[in-house]
Formats: sequence, structure tokens, C-alpha cells
Amino acid sequence: MIGLIQRVSEASVSVNNEIVGEIGHGMLVLLGVEKSDNDAAIEKLANKICRYRMFSDCDGKMNLNVEQVGGKILVVSQFTLVADTQKGNRPGFSRGASPEHGEQIYNKFIDKLKSLNVPVETGQFGADMQVALVNDGPVTFHFHI
Repeated sequence: MIGLIQRVSEASVSVNNEIVGEIGHGMLVLLGVEKSDNDAAIEKLANKICRYRMFSDCDGKMNLNVEQVGGKILVVSQFTLVADTQKGNRPGFSRGASPEHGEQIYNKFIDKLKSLNVPVETGQFGADMQVALVNDGPVTFHFHI
């Protein structure tokens, strides 16, 4: 499971020119699901993201997590994160989960985040989405669980 997280002052995701998920201050999570991902990976990544101290305290140091700053999380599925880009000029997706497995893991991941008391908005799995964001910092981190 791969999570690319960005600290944002605002973010939204649209499908067919309609906003389906939108947040203010918080984090955008682009989520790539691999074939081998399971409940243990969901648990580990969700806990890591919710506890990750990427927000500034009163001294300007990254000491606070999303819950401590009253932020929200916008989760968007992005299968291209699992691409193999090492050979040639075309990405390979052999590590990627099937659409059925990917959607199941994506939904379980969202449920886990919600159970950790953080407000969550989402994109639409498998849709052609347009993502808009204002990266605050910029601050971006990559997790591969």
C-alpha cells in the first residue's frame, strides 16, 4: 500500500464537473493499493497517517498531527502510485491490485480512518477524477507499507 500525503490548506476532488469530496485545512491522501495489501497494511498506514506530525505548532515546528489541528483528510484512490517505472518508457502495473480488491481495501482504509476520529472525505473509486489542492508548505510525504 502506498500513500502520498500532502498537507493542504484546501483540496477537492470532482467527477463529471461535480465536487464529490472537499476539505479545508488538513491532508490529501493519494492511495495506491497493491495485490498483497491486507487488513494489517490498512491498520498500519491509517494509524501512521493519523498520528504523523506534519502540522506546525506555535513555534513553527512540525509537532502536531491532523487531529490536533482540527484538520480533515481527503482520500483519493490513485492506482498509478503502484506503477513500476524502472524499465522503458511505459509504466507497468503488475503490482497493482485488481479493481475488486483495490476497492475493498480503499473502503476499509476509509472506514479505519473514520474510526480514528478524523473527519474524512473521499473521491470516487475507479472514476476519472480531477483533484485540486493548495499544498501548504509545500509539505509532501511518501509511505510504502
